[in-house]
Amino acid sequence: MSRPSSIETLPPEILEKLQALLRDPRVSQLEVTSKINAILEDTGLEERVSKSSVNRYAVKMDKVGEKLKQSREIAEMWIARLGNQPQGKTGQLINELIRTMTFDVAMQAAEGEFASPDLLKDLALTMQRLEKAASLNEDREKKIREDERKRVTDDAAQFVRDQGLSVGQESELRKFLLQVS
Repeated sequence: MSRPSSIETLPPEILEKLQALLRDPRVSQLEVTSKINAILEDTGLEERVSKSSVNRYAVKMDKVGEKLKQSREIAEMWIARLGNQPQGKTGQLINELIRTMTFDVAMQAAEGEFASPDLLKDLALTMQRLEKAASLNEDREKKIREDERKRVTDDAAQFVRDQGLSVGQESELRKFLLQVS
């Protein structure tokens, strides 16, 4: 496995500053290199970044950004298409898209491509939250179905009472309806 680049060994706060500078279209990569090296010098660190390492990192981040942009566009397309579908279906689609993206990033990290520890931590937390949300949605949908089944059964029982059937017949009908629904 190759050794980490000088960018990957930067302290987190300096890496964040580098990322912010690279996102600013008014700042050239040469200026980014210069500013980061000045910050490193001011903090008393001996390491420096080269123009080529900043460029390689910027290219890598552009690729990641493009993949995220494509994923968002695909998600937006599907959400627009499913706009009149039940919310649960849209949520399931979003969960699946994020699972796929998380898997892709994890595979890239396993293959030695760039993946910061913070990104991996955030992805793990995202997956945990998605799974919890999916479970809550499933429980909510189950409760809605149960409540609807009970409402229909109660309405049918009330109808049966109004028609003059006995309590025993009402009980049998209720059991039958609960089995069918």
